[in-house]
Amino acid sequence: MALARGTGEEMIATTSPTSRLTDAFDRHERALTVGVEEELLLLDPSTHDLAPHAAALVRAAADVAVRTELPAAQVELVGPVCADAAAVQRALLDARRRLREVAAGRVRLAGAGTHPTAPAEGPISPGDRFARISREYQWAARRGLAWGLHVHVAVPGAARALAVHDALREWLPLLAAMAGNAPFHEGRDTGLHSVRPKLAEGFPRQGVPPAWGSWEAYAAFLRFTGGPDADPHETARELWWEVRLHPVHGTLEVRVCDQPATAAEAASLTAVVQALCGTLAARHDAGELPPPAARERIEENRWRALRHGLDAVLLPFSGREGAGERCARELAAELLAEVAPVARACDGADALARAADLLDATGSERQLAVARECGVDAVAPWLADRFDAELDGA
Repeated sequence: MALARGTGEEMIATTSPTSRLTDAFDRHERALTVGVEEELLLLDPSTHDLAPHAAALVRAAADVAVRTELPAAQVELVGPVCADAAAVQRALLDARRRLREVAAGRVRLAGAGTHPTAPAEGPISPGDRFARISREYQWAARRGLAWGLHVHVAVPGAARALAVHDALREWLPLLAAMAGNAPFHEGRDTGLHSVRPKLAEGFPRQGVPPAWGSWEAYAAFLRFTGGPDADPHETARELWWEVRLHPVHGTLEVRVCDQPATAAEAASLTAVVQALCGTLAARHDAGELPPPAARERIEENRWRALRHGLDAVLLPFSGREGAGERCARELAAELLAEVAPVARACDGADALARAADLLDATGSERQLAVARECGVDAVAPWLADRFDAELDGA
């Protein structure tokens, strides 16, 4: 999909005090490239309890695409920049396969937003940054047993990217409902389709971000949060909202999705996010974006989505107030149709079509079905089996 590289508004920004934040957005040569980061659970091969061996596994992998994260039972796979969701899926399958080879006999791997039966607290990975986070955030860091999928989308032009960020906030609850894959915590059915974001709320700067309106407002918040002399890039790393502007990569980073079980599901969600960003960018260029939605309305829809998943009844979106409250499953089907033209332009039509499978059964609905039939203790082994089955069949 073609988006203009930069209007005068974007280019002026490169000489302003916000230039360190905007330059990467204005340098993009290609629009709507994507990259993903997925966070995988490490499981004991015998018990399927969490296995806090991430540091040893990362050392053994000796792969820059495999990193430790805050929980010692979590590894992050960092994918390459890709043009489309199919390339994302191939990269994730390759990375998962390589990691499984290294992990053989040490741990099993799985994808979900939470471990279904693990205790609430777990050990922290070694490293200076994680030690600092642990000292600063204490209880929240120890309870940060949460696994998510982060999708980066390149939106060229700083003004355009900011406008898409502010508009995308309203769609976060619907994305959360589609991606829900965390119904259990400490061996209990929480009654939520995604408890992961509620666990993460022990940290500050979580959930729905403000609508910034201008890069100056965003820069001012970074100075307020990190101090006037802090590196704004470092401060931005600790804004853990469900969508954030990433000034290093010049991307919108959508962090609302629970970690999916399979690479195919991760690619489908990537296709949805990519096409949604492209659709909103085109509306911005045409002057058709409505004003950013009020944060409290998004928060209400967010709660409903986390609680009820695709069965949630959501408040109407900006510019669609006359439609009244609607079922999230219906809205998700409409979203897939609405963004399909951009998905086709990005060669993501097949992955987007497979996202319709999530409307039939989300990850959380599948986990709940396993627990009803076999008990909650069967869920973690089932997740690991799904991880392996995809690699063995791909």
